[in-house]
Amino acid sequence: MPVLESIEVPTGLLRLDGAPNHGFRRWAGRRTDRESLAGNLRVTVAAAQNAPAPPETTVFVVVPAYNEEARIGQLLERIDRDLHAAGLTFRIVVVDDGSGDATPDIVNRLADRIPIDSQRHPQNLGLGSTIRDGLQRAVALAGPEDFIVTMDGDDTHPPALIARMVQALREGHDVVVASRYRPGSRVIGVPLFRRLLSYLGSGLLRLTFPIAGIRDYTNGYRAYRSDCLRQALAVYGERFLDQRGFQCMVDILLKLRPLGLVMGEVSLVLRYDRKQGQTKMQIGRTIRNTLLLIAKRRLSPVAQSRK
Repeated sequence: MPVLESIEVPTGLLRLDGAPNHGFRRWAGRRTDRESLAGNLRVTVAAAQNAPAPPETTVFVVVPAYNEEARIGQLLERIDRDLHAAGLTFRIVVVDDGSGDATPDIVNRLADRIPIDSQRHPQNLGLGSTIRDGLQRAVALAGPEDFIVTMDGDDTHPPALIARMVQALREGHDVVVASRYRPGSRVIGVPLFRRLLSYLGSGLLRLTFPIAGIRDYTNGYRAYRSDCLRQALAVYGERFLDQRGFQCMVDILLKLRPLGLVMGEVSLVLRYDRKQGQTKMQIGRTIRNTLLLIAKRRLSPVAQSRK
């Protein structure tokens, strides 16, 4: 018969009664039982040590830029600082849309110490084409578990918000919009007339194309699961990103809408007071193009096909 021996173990692991844990208790056990337990623990520890590490998730930040020499450097440095502080692995995809100032030079100089993938259009093609090229590049670089963020290149979107958007994606969302219309949001430096137009535009879109969890349809500061964008490109082909103007951001949401994705928002503090220089948006043209897009999508809903 095996010899009974006593060893000391943490009360939380093994105990003889249901009393509260206080330090160590004496445990009487058989040597064979004890050796079996120790062997199982050694196997478990060895398996844990030899298990492959989970793949690292990368955040790809797409930044369209056109004549942003006054702010692009500060923005890229803030992205680098804030995402490092959040412990996120990232790469910035900058698409220069034919800038005539020092924007490309600033981006190339910072690429020596910041993970930047840069592209440049030989001439100005518009926001839609720039977002298209940036998203296609990010999807090509990203793995299925990675995340893709789009944000403006004028330093009006706070990069620190990316960590919260990524957390929302990890919690189950497929698309997260940084919204001007959530509790806690603030808009600083935007003229009242433009704020009113944006609010009315988003209200019209909520009425005509309701999306659960979304109130801000026009803001370009968003985060996506890479596999959701890859799915949309497979469904629509080149038609997924075929709008040239600022209405392209509305169209992306409208085309994602039929795909059954989970969408949500986080509150945004929009710092338009940081912007330097004139806005690139032609307000009258953007209003007209957005209304035409709404009418087109209502009269001829997007078919989920490449054809």
